[in-house]
Amino acid sequence: MNAPLRVNEALLIAGRAFQPFECVAWAPLEGSGELSLSVVDRTCTRVLGRSKISRTTYCDPQQLAEILQQARQELSQEGFRLSPWSMPE
Repeated sequence: MNAPLRVNEALLIAGRAFQPFECVAWAPLEGSGELSLSVVDRTCTRVLGRSKISRTTYCDPQQLAEILQQARQELSQEGFRLSPWSMPE
């Protein structure tokens, strides 16, 4: 995947990157250009991690993959077991 990503594509990709946990991803309406991500447990009662991703990062598939892999690694280091994932092609 080399073409720039649209916000909806980036939201879907991020939403799948943290399974079996839930990833709540949204773009604030004020137009900041950032994506906000929160990874929550399966009961949606505990936030496991939060992140904001700039527009320049989420539009670039390679940069988005890198930031998602880094977030996954941080969760794994905290003891959370994530399903295998790779950036869609």
